[in-house]
Amino acid sequence: MNLGAPELLIILVVVLLLFGGSKLPKLARSLGEAQKEFKAGLDKGDDDSDES
Repeated sequence: MNLGAPELLIILVVVLLLFGGSKLPKLARSLGEAQKEFKAGLDKGDDDSDES
């Protein structure tokens, strides 16, 4: 799936309408932390599979 600038802009507007401007920084922070944890879990999974 390849998203261009127009699609990303539409998604941003929808998210802004759903969550409001005041909750947006908290939402972005949560998504960033979730992505970091997901990547760490993937890296840990790769390390575990190398040991086998």
